[in-house]
Amino acid sequence: MAKESMKAREVKRARLIAKFAEKREQFLAEGNYDALQTLPRNSSPIRLHNRCKITGRPKGYMRQFGISRIQFREMASKGLIPGVKKASW
Repeated sequence: MAKESMKAREVKRARLIAKFAEKREQFLAEGNYDALQTLPRNSSPIRLHNRCKITGRPKGYMRQFGISRIQFREMASKGLIPGVKKASW
């Protein structure tokens, strides 16, 4: 389980990215890299980290499902993910 502070930090970064996305695109289109440097660092989309929607775990993230590999395995074992069969795990 991820710390609540880490989850909150990711939410804050997502808000900053949305807030400054238009300005960032404008500066990049103009080639104005000096103005781009004035934007907050956390407003860069590269700083956003994928996290499991259930536990907040940052590692072993599966983009297609939006959850970590551990949660995927548990949900598949319980039959909560349709079309997934237990093979050899």
